[in-house]
Amino acid sequence: MNPPSVDIVDMLEMYGDSSGTGLSFKTNLFVGKEPNKPDDCVTIFDTPGFPPALGLTDQGYEYPSVEILVRSRDYLSGWDLANRIKDALHGRNHETWNGTLYTVISCVNGPNLLDWDDNGRVHFSINFNIQRHN
Repeated sequence: MNPPSVDIVDMLEMYGDSSGTGLSFKTNLFVGKEPNKPDDCVTIFDTPGFPPALGLTDQGYEYPSVEILVRSRDYLSGWDLANRIKDALHGRNHETWNGTLYTVISCVNGPNLLDWDDNGRVHFSINFNIQRHN
């Protein structure tokens, strides 16, 4: 089973044209470590979620979370991209990605202004809870 961040990259790339995000892995979409360039990019981080299921009939269910950081030189452009990502992922359900069934992806909060870096770029944060089964 992949880390959720890897599957989310595939989702965002697949739905990029219809959602208007225009994201492409290792061009402006990254996992686990935000690069210095490009100025406008998205990075997905695996974050603590909830414990996996322990019941006899529902073993295999996991409840991870991801945080998505949107960085932009322009406040309004960054805010818009963060909202498009939220709309593209929130409520996705019963989809299989790389052999893992995603029963639901739910936006917990976002987009939220996180900070401005030393290079004058804004960061927005969006967090998602995930329910998935292998």
